[in-house]
Amino acid sequence: MCQLLGLNANTPTDVVFSFTGFATRAQEHKDGFGIAFFEGNGARLFVDAQSARLSPVAEMVRRYPIRSENVIAHIRKATQGRVALENTHPFQRELWGRYWVFAHNGDLKGYAPRLHGSFRPVGDTDSERAFCWLMQELAKAHASVPTVEELSATLRELVPSVAAFGTFNFMLSNGQALWAHCSTQLHYLQREHPFRAARLADEDLSVDFADLTTPSDRVAVIVTEPLTRDEPWTALAPGELAVFRDGRRTDLPRSTTPPTP
Repeated sequence: MCQLLGLNANTPTDVVFSFTGFATRAQEHKDGFGIAFFEGNGARLFVDAQSARLSPVAEMVRRYPIRSENVIAHIRKATQGRVALENTHPFQRELWGRYWVFAHNGDLKGYAPRLHGSFRPVGDTDSERAFCWLMQELAKAHASVPTVEELSATLRELVPSVAAFGTFNFMLSNGQALWAHCSTQLHYLQREHPFRAARLADEDLSVDFADLTTPSDRVAVIVTEPLTRDEPWTALAPGELAVFRDGRRTDLPRSTTPPTP
């Protein structure tokens, strides 16, 4: 299976620490990688059909001063579609004058939705077909630009019909929020004041976030498997759609917070 990484924050945030640990997992997931991040209304997208451990694009990303409120990254292990640039996640489309990016981990058997001309896949993956269908159905469901809450409600109605075809872990963002759906495996954590040090699980690298943040900063990190050894990751339940905005999960009741050590 592929690997997913998402970041949502209330202020433009450095993603290099998380991406460094994430890219290490390309040793077993070597059929391409990609990262998309928003800057205002714009979105930068870097993809390569090479492994993130070998790709010069990945090396550039590690050195690029990425600071963003919404980031989605993907390491591919191909199940459907050949290893090619057009089949490399994340995928990007425009809807209601905003960019949307999407990445999927899983396998949708026999998934062939009916698509009209506005949203058509460029490659031949089940993932891009699912993204196009979600965009198509969101556009049909709302006559004008919906709120994040309205989008979340519509996605909760749409996602089960796709997930019925197989494994459908995905991340989706339009720069306003980040949606994460768990079919089999996703974890998240929320970092906020008081910040502390963390060590990567896959690399001998640690960072003290207290030295890099202010008391008002908040950031949520969502990933297939926990990136660090010493932080309180929370597992999403199968079938759960989580919504992250301004560095926190917003679909939880106000009184509910992730468990602390």
